[in-house]
Amino acid sequence: MKTTFRIHLQLLTACFASLSMLSGLQAEDKRPNVLFAFADDLGRYASIYATAEDPSLNDCLETPNFDRVAREGTLYTNAFVSAPSCTPSRAAILSGRHFFRNGSHSQLHHPWLDGHPDPWSEVRGFPLQMQDNGYHIGWTYKLHLYEDRMGGKSQNYSNAGKRFNSFSEFATKEKKPKQSKKQLLEEVRANFQDFLEDRDPDQPFYYWFNPTNTHRPWARGSGKKLWGIDPDSLEGLLPDFLPDNEIVREDFADYLGEAMAFDAALGVLLEELEQRGELDNTLFAISGDHGAPGFPRGKCNLYDFGTRVPLAIRYPGQVAAGRVIHSPVSLIDLAPTFLEVAGLQSIQQMDGESLMPAMRLKTKKPESKLRGWALTGRETHVRDARPGGLPYPMRAIRTADYLYIVNFKPDRWPVAEPPLAAPIVHGMRTRRTGEIYRPTDLDQGPTHDYFFAEEGTSELEQAWQLGIAQRPAEELYAVKSDPDQMNNLADSPEHQPIRKQLRRKLMKELREGNDPRVMQKDSPFDHPPYILGDPLQGVVDQSATQEPK
Repeated sequence: MKTTFRIHLQLLTACFASLSMLSGLQAEDKRPNVLFAFADDLGRYASIYATAEDPSLNDCLETPNFDRVAREGTLYTNAFVSAPSCTPSRAAILSGRHFFRNGSHSQLHHPWLDGHPDPWSEVRGFPLQMQDNGYHIGWTYKLHLYEDRMGGKSQNYSNAGKRFNSFSEFATKEKKPKQSKKQLLEEVRANFQDFLEDRDPDQPFYYWFNPTNTHRPWARGSGKKLWGIDPDSLEGLLPDFLPDNEIVREDFADYLGEAMAFDAALGVLLEELEQRGELDNTLFAISGDHGAPGFPRGKCNLYDFGTRVPLAIRYPGQVAAGRVIHSPVSLIDLAPTFLEVAGLQSIQQMDGESLMPAMRLKTKKPESKLRGWALTGRETHVRDARPGGLPYPMRAIRTADYLYIVNFKPDRWPVAEPPLAAPIVHGMRTRRTGEIYRPTDLDQGPTHDYFFAEEGTSELEQAWQLGIAQRPAEELYAVKSDPDQMNNLADSPEHQPIRKQLRRKLMKELREGNDPRVMQKDSPFDHPPYILGDPLQGVVDQSATQEPK
């Protein structure tokens, strides 16, 4: 009943959108705006993704504003990032290229050895192209890229504050959380208003809204306190590879609460555009930069839990309302999509393809307009997770039916070399608390601490093997029958034809993209300039990894 109701609601909304198309269309000389709301570390969690046939964590939160954009536009159920790590994911979106083509921005915090040509220096990206053609561009909150690719520091509109990035931490400290939540949302409004009022009259804009509240840390117990998400409501709904206990359930409930805070901010942006009469002349897109942080097999991993993200796009009169697309797409497809809507063609070679042919009102078979697969991968995330700063190199191809993964260095450890709970010799300090912690590719939090504390126990054995242990060189999963991707079919005799087919397809794409990992026997990702120092000696110049001032 739940799914049927939502489908009927989507169809009804589509009818109303068609009837009001003329009012939504602007004068021919008025170019459309583009607003991209992009939550840090947000996997595919929104209430519109809930289905009665398949109970999931999406049953446990309410996201009315994301749902509105999806109902009044096109919803994607299988959207994937290029890399499940902040910098390479964001750089791939800006460039429209696979992450491995972006030089220093192929990895987190983009270190690069001086004196080596950096492919990123040749990347301008779609925002600057839009700016060159008369668009007012800017962003609020996190960028994690060199600011010159978004017009420089002057285009950072955060003067009203950045408290929203620590939403639950601020709101739970106040005696009146409701009032505090309202104040944090007014900060979102004020920053957006500053951006809008800084443009010329009738100037089209590109606005990149990048809150980080869904990134750790968040306040423990905030999901229930601020949003009414009872951790017990998650029982039986967590992915099978996570322990279903009180610690993990509360941790995930708090994460879903931050997703609801992000959704509340979306409501502010929609309201502000609506009040200004700009909403229907704005392509409004919403997504996240990768999967859940601090949970094994999430962020930094190529399973769906780490790479699949929400995606909804609304643009009345151009994008079909109520359409749902299940074919896999990549967020590198957003750059050519945004440019096409702005009436521009990319001046640089992109790997992405515009999604507009699949979303247009008159398109009868939208999924036939798409490539039907997404390519993902990763190299370095936390530089000190392995000796010498060595990466954990992976590539994958995700089709509608299968996920195929290559682990190029199966002798390395995907999270960190165990034992995880070993005494800290060379630790790092958290920015907010100053606490020393051991660097790993698993973000800190209650679940992280639980895995450290219970390492080696029988209670954690299966979850530890699936999330922390070394992995085989190849992995293959039938995603429809095995949505949590726990049954590796790479050695299954009956699945050898599909394994070989997907391997050939993946390697072909990597070679055509000139991926350094496969184009050279001794990949430069394991050496300078990608690693600052000699990995054999374990020497890394940390000072050289800082953002330029």
